[in-house]
Amino acid sequence: MTFRQAILFSLLQGTTELAPVSSLGHGVLLPLFAGWSSVSRNTQFLPFMVALHLGTALALLLYFWKDWWVLTRDSVIALGSLSVGQNRREVRKNARIMGLLVAGTIPAAILGFLLEKKIRVLFSTPLVAAVFLGVNGLVLILAEYLRKRRISGELGNLPLSRAFIVGAFQSMALIPGLSRSGITMVGGLLNGLGHEEAARFSFLLSTPIIVGAGVLEIPKLLHQGSGGMLHLALAGGIVSFIAAYATTFVLMRYFRSFETGRALAPFGWYCLCLSAVAGIWLGFR
Repeated sequence: MTFRQAILFSLLQGTTELAPVSSLGHGVLLPLFAGWSSVSRNTQFLPFMVALHLGTALALLLYFWKDWWVLTRDSVIALGSLSVGQNRREVRKNARIMGLLVAGTIPAAILGFLLEKKIRVLFSTPLVAAVFLGVNGLVLILAEYLRKRRISGELGNLPLSRAFIVGAFQSMALIPGLSRSGITMVGGLLNGLGHEEAARFSFLLSTPIIVGAGVLEIPKLLHQGSGGMLHLALAGGIVSFIAAYATTFVLMRYFRSFETGRALAPFGWYCLCLSAVAGIWLGFR
């Protein structure tokens, strides 16, 4: 892998991991469009991708560090029954949100641990990625028409069972072409959340999954990575971190400003167009 290829992969990963357009689908299609089929088959490619995921995870942790700090602190306080006075209601609300995150993380964590490698082997082909990118686009567009048009209440009012359902939506992103953030936001919208709250819940839910996946793969990064690849992985991780942080910043403001509109629809149309282009490209090969 050349330095230019590494930077392009890193920018793509950092930008699309958190946007509702499927980083895995883009990662499968980029070698197709660029003629880099030998890159993804390289044994050093996996350690490189691990570094990119760690960069994305760090960006999420940095952007939402205040959320995680408050949620963790208030959960500890609530468990110890130490909340008093005017802060009691706020502490209980934050502790409940942490419970929602735990419930929502369970489905993706279990299915990811049991099935991720098998699913990626079966579905990580350009044709399948193109098809499911189209499916992802349709889901994003349809969700905007199916969801309730009123602005929903706060995330803290979401029932625990619905948080589990949103987490089940997230587990579908194991298939290349289905976006983790997109499909999780769809689950949030269909279960009564507004765009901003659905995006926040989606990003918070994805953080432990991305962090956990990256940490589990660190031994492979150290074992398989040669000196040259480790340098590329470090550079790629930094680029992925910067791109992911910038993307999160822009998306959170975008979903806040388009709260009453069909904010996911443009991403849906983009996925449909990319799916069609990839299908035509494959047809002429």
